[in-house]
Amino acid sequence: MLFQTWVFLLFFIAVYSIYLVLRKTRFGLLWLLISSYFFYGWLNPLYVILILYATVFDFVISAQMEKSRKRKLWLSVSIINSILLLSFFKYADFLIDNLNNLLSILNIPYEIMSLGILWPIGLSFYLFQSMGYMIDLYRGNIIREKSFIAYAAFVAFFPRLLAGPIERAGNLLPQMRNLPAVSREDISDGLSLFIVGLFKKVAVADYLAMYADKVYSNPEQYQSPALILATFLFAWQIYFDFSGYTDMARGVARLFGIRLMLNFNNPYLATSLGDFWNRWHISLSSWFKDYVYIPLGGNRRGEFNTYKNMFITMVISGLWHGAAWTFVIWGAVHAAGRFATRELEKTEFYKNKVPKLFKQLFVFIFVSFAWIFFRASNIGDAWLIISRIFGSGFANPYCPLLAIFLIAAAWLYQFIYESGLRNLLELKSLNTAMVILMILYLAVFAPSRENYFIYLQF
Repeated sequence: MLFQTWVFLLFFIAVYSIYLVLRKTRFGLLWLLISSYFFYGWLNPLYVILILYATVFDFVISAQMEKSRKRKLWLSVSIINSILLLSFFKYADFLIDNLNNLLSILNIPYEIMSLGILWPIGLSFYLFQSMGYMIDLYRGNIIREKSFIAYAAFVAFFPRLLAGPIERAGNLLPQMRNLPAVSREDISDGLSLFIVGLFKKVAVADYLAMYADKVYSNPEQYQSPALILATFLFAWQIYFDFSGYTDMARGVARLFGIRLMLNFNNPYLATSLGDFWNRWHISLSSWFKDYVYIPLGGNRRGEFNTYKNMFITMVISGLWHGAAWTFVIWGAVHAAGRFATRELEKTEFYKNKVPKLFKQLFVFIFVSFAWIFFRASNIGDAWLIISRIFGSGFANPYCPLLAIFLIAAAWLYQFIYESGLRNLLELKSLNTAMVILMILYLAVFAPSRENYFIYLQF
């Protein structure tokens, strides 16, 4: 059930109408949980069994952790269970394929049968959220949630269930325990967020995808200008696609009076690669920082260990995105970029002498280059694209002017937002006019085809 469909609209109207009646009763949270399971089960009823298992397992283990002296043992049991679920559903076929390749290289005439496992959408998002809860509970940062309904709603809250943001227990659980009131501001801001997200996805991301998909599906047919343009367009496509989903998720949640965390903060205006990861998919990057990088030692044990921990974290982050070597390389490229620029970014020269625009352009170009590995179908295609970018001739890329206009308008908006003119963008009249224009654009030009969100595959 995608946010941009009529099915979701009908689902939301039914759920929301009943929720407003039940919110102040003891059945309000239960209705929200049932609605979330229905939303998830609409994709595949078996998904509900899986999320129920993961929820019950960690709820029981958290109770054991609270009363046991062997808290670390129970935490390990919880984390191992989550990792096994991820490994089986997401990486089993990837491992089998690589073992078969190894057997072929060794001339061993044996092939392991692929399991053909169906990847449950949203699995890694709610498992990471549940793991974060268990780790925070172990560290003493939160108290154990004793209501199963509240904990289950925390894990399964439908606006963020499929692709985040990956919420922290300290933010979302209190809102599940005591459902907030729904104000006029919540409704106004929620609708605005949803419309902006819908515009990002349908009007911009899906439009940019037409060019990027065409080039990346047959890279050998295109020369350097078209490949460069497709790469830059994909950089914006994935931003509008994923931030569009997040805006819609936050907008729907806000209509319930519930506030989800900011997940994107103008990442293509970052002035360093570290700054980029503080702005892009904030819920995931902060999750890896708090639950992987810092436990590994962070930057506390010398330069070598700092870089080692950074590399491990980025490679795991790449592997989280998909069971393919292209994602591992994507993570490693970002790690290498951090290695090469980390000390430079600390210097007075970089901070005060290099123009801000140059720093922003460098970050955008580097990130766009790394997206090649993220978007390419396989490593062979990625190397082909890179080699043709630097080695093929010139040919008119037949650039879609509307795509350039949409990107330029978005970039200009973000530059103004982070400048001294930000107050102009916060004028109620201007925001209202922009939302009306987006609605009109969607009404006239919205395509009939419903495209999946990119991050549903992760």
